[in-house]
Amino acid sequence: MGDFLMPSLGADMVAGTLTEWYKHPGDAVHRGDIIAAVDTDKGSIDVEVFDDGVLEQVVVKEGQKVPVGTLLAVIRSTGEAAPAPAAIAAPVVPAVPAPSATPAGIAPPAAAPVAPPEVEQAGRRLRVSPLARRLAAERGVDLATIHGSGEAGTILREDVEAAASGGRDRQERMRRAIAAAMARSKREIPHFYLASTLDFGQASAWLTQWNAERKPAERLLAAVLLLKATALALLEFPELNARWENDRVNPAQGINIGVATSLRGGGLVVPALHHVNRKTLPPLMIELRDLVQRARSGTLRSSDLADGTITVTSLGERSADMVLGVIYPPQTAIVGFGSVVERPWVRDGAVVPRPVLTATLAADHRASDGHRGAAFLATIDRLLQSPEAL
Repeated sequence: MGDFLMPSLGADMVAGTLTEWYKHPGDAVHRGDIIAAVDTDKGSIDVEVFDDGVLEQVVVKEGQKVPVGTLLAVIRSTGEAAPAPAAIAAPVVPAVPAPSATPAGIAPPAAAPVAPPEVEQAGRRLRVSPLARRLAAERGVDLATIHGSGEAGTILREDVEAAASGGRDRQERMRRAIAAAMARSKREIPHFYLASTLDFGQASAWLTQWNAERKPAERLLAAVLLLKATALALLEFPELNARWENDRVNPAQGINIGVATSLRGGGLVVPALHHVNRKTLPPLMIELRDLVQRARSGTLRSSDLADGTITVTSLGERSADMVLGVIYPPQTAIVGFGSVVERPWVRDGAVVPRPVLTATLAADHRASDGHRGAAFLATIDRLLQSPEAL
């Protein structure tokens, strides 16, 4: 038997509300299947299973709010014999303030004698009543972020109204959660900061040539070069791609870069791109676009948020010259990139205009030091001088 637990989706999550089970006892499940939806301060997250088997028992009911780490369900591994009914004890769910029988802001199921049309959105098939669809369009509500309260998960007018009125409250809760995590980070982690101005001329010229020869959908952004250069540099500085746990630094097994992503309604999430060092630039660009789109449409998966090993933040598109990040615990570093701007630059003994950007590093002094941090930024600089090799 395997335990399926309420996942931790970041340092700012302490509990979540199980809003919907997509699988039921007796259903077969496979690694990567989405089996439940969890509502957090940052939105609704689809939760995946990581083993093949059969969903043996559901422990937490829809609408219940429970702490991170709480047993949600029991999964019987493939090939494992089913236990006798009496052999499965009903686990005790921790006493956490939970909503009433009906989740706050969600209307009770209403009768739906005629099945509403299904809508394909963000890879998820939605059942939406015509009135709910019209109301969502009028109020600017993204249907993909709503879990319907009607029959078979149908999105009703009441669900759209609740989502529209609850948007402001969710933004406030998200801000509070982010603030709590960052306050904890500054309180517990001895930060040190470094900044370095990098010559982006070679990379900029290479990008221009690459994109001129390709269709818009195949073009690359500067962000993907910065992510790949960061990932390759981390191979030489594993203490920056790590977690500080149990009073020691624990280097991560893979390089999963969390990409700080602003949300349309306000707030921030940090979903991760996995094994960035192993990927070439074109597929990495596709993954980056997909990740940002899903973050902003509210269709992230638990695996997007659970295993980032370092964070990259960039305010270049906002014309900020430099960004000094706060480490996302239990990670040990965050890298920041500012805008690419043209500045006077000494090259071959002459002052010439060059595109440059400022890279910053905030790192945990328990895991690293200024000498290693400076060498890390210099390695990113060196890698960007040969963009064709990234």
